Amino acid sequence: MATSDIILIAAVVLCAVGFAALCIVLLRVFDALRALRREVADMRALALPLIEELRSSTEDARSAMDGARADLARFDRVLGSAEAISEAVETSGRAARRLFAAPVIKAVGTVTGVKRAVGRLKSPGSKVEVVSEVKRRA
Repeated sequence: MATSDIILIAAVVLCAVGFAALCIVLLRVFDALRALRREVADMRALALPLIEELRSSTEDARSAMDGARADLARFDRVLGSAEAISEAVETSGRAARRLFAAPVIKAVGTVTGVKRAVGRLKSPGSKVEVVSEVKRRA
């Protein structure tokens, strides 16, 4: 046998050993991929109910927020109405004070004057003087 034959046989044997090692590595990779697929399927089976529960919770939260927004809008309208009513009452109170203040003061003064006059007329021994002419300043 010549050296070229020996080198050729060694190369073929090395290629066969390399091919066998490559097949073993590929089998290991396929086993790992199969295990990974099983784990992904298990994770998906566990995650899908959680995702559905999360969607349900999100919908509940959304409906609660919509209800709260509606309540807040209604409260805002009620508060606006209360402010408008308060403003109207305050304005009408001010107007009533201005309108009735002078006549009420005059009426109270007149009543007080009449009471004093009646009191003087009723008191015994009091002289009532009638002023015929009032002196005016020039």
